[in-house]
Amino acid sequence: MRESTVLVVDDSSTIRKVVETTLQKENIRVCGAPDGLSALAGVMDENPDLVLLDIMLAHLDGYQVCQIIRKNPDYKRLPIVMLSGKDGVFDKLKGRLAGSSGYITKPFDPKHLVRVVNRHLNGK
Repeated sequence: MRESTVLVVDDSSTIRKVVETTLQKENIRVCGAPDGLSALAGVMDENPDLVLLDIMLAHLDGYQVCQIIRKNPDYKRLPIVMLSGKDGVFDKLKGRLAGSSGYITKPFDPKHLVRVVNRHLNGK
């Protein structure tokens, strides 16, 4: 059985590294992307089992990236969890409307991150 792969899309290299370190302890392979365009390339190149997607990104924001991914029939069922500092009801609703599977607010508790990631990975 191959290990699960998570694509972390965040403009902060620190956030990407924290997520990577946290998930690698759970034997989850992590790849990263710093912006919306790189995120789309990462989905195609890495074929991840889950995408953790920031909202505020260069080139394309997280909502746009999510909508583009959802339009591709090959990735209709790919779990996409928004990972954002925006924690308002409107932001979470907008994420759902864009097609996200869940929402984690930054700063996040590493244990909560692991629970959410495992829930989505094991739900496949």
